Amino acid sequence: MAQLRIAQLANFVGPTSGGMKVAIEHLGRGYVASGAERILVIPGAHDSVHQTEDGTIVQVKAPKVSSTYRMIMQPGRVLRVLERFNPTSVECSDKWTLSGVGRWATRHSIGSVLFSHERLDDMLADWLRSATGVEALVGAMNRRFARSFDLVVVTSDYSAGEFAHTGARLRKVPLGVDLETFHPDKGAPDVGRGPAQLCYVGRMSHEKHPDLAVAAAVELHRRGIDFQLNMYGTGPDVAAMQRQAGDAPVIFHGFVAGRDEVARRFARSDVSLSVCPTETFGLAVLEALACGTPVVTASRGGARELVDESCGEWGSPSAPGIADAIERLLARRSPQLRQAARKRAEGFGWRASVARMLDVHAELAELSKEAGKR
Repeated sequence: MAQLRIAQLANFVGPTSGGMKVAIEHLGRGYVASGAERILVIPGAHDSVHQTEDGTIVQVKAPKVSSTYRMIMQPGRVLRVLERFNPTSVECSDKWTLSGVGRWATRHSIGSVLFSHERLDDMLADWLRSATGVEALVGAMNRRFARSFDLVVVTSDYSAGEFAHTGARLRKVPLGVDLETFHPDKGAPDVGRGPAQLCYVGRMSHEKHPDLAVAAAVELHRRGIDFQLNMYGTGPDVAAMQRQAGDAPVIFHGFVAGRDEVARRFARSDVSLSVCPTETFGLAVLEALACGTPVVTASRGGARELVDESCGEWGSPSAPGIADAIERLLARRSPQLRQAARKRAEGFGWRASVARMLDVHAELAELSKEAGKR
């Protein structure tokens, strides 16, 4: 098989980005390790090209659309980068300004895959505070994606749900976790000494529902439970959640730099909260489990698919529902529970994710070859 030349494209990738950035980096590193050539195109403060051991990183000058994120507003500049790179396949992790790359790839007989990192129907319903009209709008968008891209990669059954009846050619590729960085050896909580330690690690923005973790903490405080909730991350909703917490024992620590330090915070917690009901996968779930920390999730969403009875609990996406799940899990604390959490994470190493995505890109390269013959 000829050498793969894989182009990865993304918006909303910045210094404090979360799961999508981690996924793109690990997959890209795996592509290069397999012998493929790799280019990553992302937005930046100015145009730049960097040659790294993980491939070529191209930043395209793009304006800020929030305090954290930039969005490429001139996709034609990205297409010119692709023309110079001449990829065998294109992997697009963006449903907004870069989604037209699928049609460009078809015109150039290049295979294309849309990597679906978010579920638009639930995300927009959350943002608009209403589901009215969302299903029709997102359905039309997803049918367009199905026509524009050769394949669509989803990470969970929940993520696949919005592509039902669109004609999309789906491939399910669960993401992975760095089992060396995230490890129980990074620490352990002092069980029985002081308040139970809960943690939330993620972006403090409404689409991730961090306020649900705080609401559950307020409910636990009302019930007289002895605990402390440590919130790790940054985002636009921090001030509102500080007010929401009131006198409940919730501490906002801000952004935690370095994956090793994040692993230590997970490992020293009794329970990790990943309660977003619209999460399409849940890398933070795997990172906590890999550290031996059991997890509470919402009863719906992709994160729920990662947590079984051996390693966590789940509850309805409400303050009482999540609080109930936390109480059940705290009552189960034991070394055996933490061992089961680690074992669950060990089924999701990055090597398997990379192998599945390389199969996707090999399939796309073959499609390109066939298209070029016609």
